[in-house]
Amino acid sequence: MSQNKANQIVAEARRAKEEREKGYREQALKLFPWICGRCTREFDHKNLRELTVHHTNHNHDHNPPDGSNWELLCVYCHDNEHQRFEEQVRSGSKGSSENKAPVATFNPFADLKKMMQKD
Repeated sequence: MSQNKANQIVAEARRAKEEREKGYREQALKLFPWICGRCTREFDHKNLRELTVHHTNHNHDHNPPDGSNWELLCVYCHDNEHQRFEEQVRSGSKGSSENKAPVATFNPFADLKKMMQKD
């Protein structure tokens, strides 16, 4: 292989890497810790391919550079999230206040300081 051909291959590989790094996945991997946002499974270079970027508003074209529409999820949690979203869309419950979970109002630590004081 000629030196010129080798230089061309290396330059092309570098350009491809730079293009990938401009993509939202590479940006998200730089912004966030390599931990699934749902199951808290940790990732390293060996299994990083199993960590995906989830668009929280389900719009894959909305990619703000601050990552505000991204969440890192493992492939299993990502599939689960999309399945739940599809079920909501099919049932027509997306955005419905009828299906929201009740809000907890009890605070078990409200009087903690008072409980810890010795008489």
